[in-house]
Amino acid sequence: MHSTSTQRLRIGVVGLGIGRKHIEGWQMHPQADVVAIADPDTSRLAQVGDEFAVPGRYDSLEAMLAAGQLDVVSICTPNKYHKSLTLAALAAGCHVLCEKPMAMNAAEGREMLAAAQRAGKRLMINFSYRFSAQSRALKAQVDAGVFGDFYNGRTVWHRRRGMPGFGGWFGTKALSGGGPLIDLGVHRLDLALWLMGYPKPAWVLGNTYNPIAGELARQSGKTFDVEDLASAFIRFENGATLSLEASWAANIKEADLMETRLLGTKAGLLQHNLDEGYTFDAHIFTEQHGSALDIHVHPSAGEGLPAMYEMAAAILADQPHPAPGEEGLIVMEILDAVYESARMGGPVRVGG
Repeated sequence: MHSTSTQRLRIGVVGLGIGRKHIEGWQMHPQADVVAIADPDTSRLAQVGDEFAVPGRYDSLEAMLAAGQLDVVSICTPNKYHKSLTLAALAAGCHVLCEKPMAMNAAEGREMLAAAQRAGKRLMINFSYRFSAQSRALKAQVDAGVFGDFYNGRTVWHRRRGMPGFGGWFGTKALSGGGPLIDLGVHRLDLALWLMGYPKPAWVLGNTYNPIAGELARQSGKTFDVEDLASAFIRFENGATLSLEASWAANIKEADLMETRLLGTKAGLLQHNLDEGYTFDAHIFTEQHGSALDIHVHPSAGEGLPAMYEMAAAILADQPHPAPGEEGLIVMEILDAVYESARMGGPVRVGG
């Protein structure tokens, strides 16, 4: 598709929890129209439809696809349904923007990616933290060669206490595929891999724990059969290594602690959250003329457009989109290896 100023994209969104953010993101692009939404919760369907003035409202993806003549579908449901809904949308001739994680596991991710390739349609994953202004500004410095080669890093998202919907689908392995590793860690893992140039992972040593949330679940009678903390050490085929940590419950000072540090042969970087919240800062550390030099990165105004805007722009310009399904699959392979390493009690080859 080659864009003209008159071309428009018809967007559908299924799942109106995080799907609200997708609607907001799509509506930022002047040539993207959210014309249909779907959710089995009829009261939420009506509320979101009224709030965002979406004309088409359906209780299922199937009904939305049958009526919508859509160009793109955002999949924003619990993880268990990402694969089946993605396959249905692709079969209906739609491009897909799928919420993270791509799937419950790498096997499902491979199936989704193969279906997109067969259909000749796009499959993009909403790795939203790479689209922040600070992340983009750091990536520009990476691409300019400021850091040299990255050889070591640590990427972290810890929460002091913050099990989403405690007792619901997030903590139910059959619906989520895992705990904070697949919910929060997936964001920080993608951010680190993206900045590192997505090196090919070789093996993983990982472990999972649930001493805090597991005990709370037992006391309250709630369902919780996933980890509340996971940590892993990832080695890449180029010799670089990355530590990954993610938790919903950890005895730390901060409510939310997000940090990605990467050490390069010429300089290092830090991207982290401010005031325990969801705004970010970025720094570069290097040495110049015999002195340590710290650089505070100030992104340009207007940076930080969301994944939805970028996907619309890529489709309309007939250009490659960011965060492709291929990168989502690499993330899933690493997560699978972490869970398998935790189960086996030793290192596991990625994709093996």
